[in-house]
Amino acid sequence: MIFTETKLKGAFIIDVKRLEDERGFFGRSWCQREFEEHVLTANVVQTNVSHNKIKGTLRGMHYQLSPYEETKLVRCTRGAIYDVIIDLRPESPTYKEWIGVELTADSFRMLFVPERFGHGFITLEDNTDVTYQVTQFYTPGAERGIRWDDPAFNIEWPIEPVLISEKDKVHPPYVNEFEPSTDGKQLV
Repeated sequence: MIFTETKLKGAFIIDVKRLEDERGFFGRSWCQREFEEHVLTANVVQTNVSHNKIKGTLRGMHYQLSPYEETKLVRCTRGAIYDVIIDLRPESPTYKEWIGVELTADSFRMLFVPERFGHGFITLEDNTDVTYQVTQFYTPGAERGIRWDDPAFNIEWPIEPVLISEKDKVHPPYVNEFEPSTDGKQLV
């Protein structure tokens, strides 16, 4: 695998290193040892699949609070998405910065999303499927969201959304829930 760190420390674009011949190619999309060599959390406990019927479906921006923060390895397995992550770590030099990466089924490209990052995507084609491996079990009480158009981040989406869940439409304005309070405890 080919690991390329993004401007957001700890977030990587991962490409499949292809061994090609007349049949096509062979490559790895997951190797615990290679992830550990890059000091990336590799204890996958769950794999999620998202099927999206129409172009312009927006899902996000989602994250989980401590102690249920999750890393994600996101890959588009059919169609195409614009995948967005936001650094929500107050101690990070890239706090509140975001990146967007186009992931397509044809490219086999993946995005590694560290803990304490917001994550979401918009579909660029009808009938798009996304698979992501995560390092924590889904925990409803720890789930949080950020509005896709929150002015605190000014995300530049490549197309206007046409379908957003009611839940994702009503996320409140961003509040830093990862910053410790004055008594040393995490907010929330």
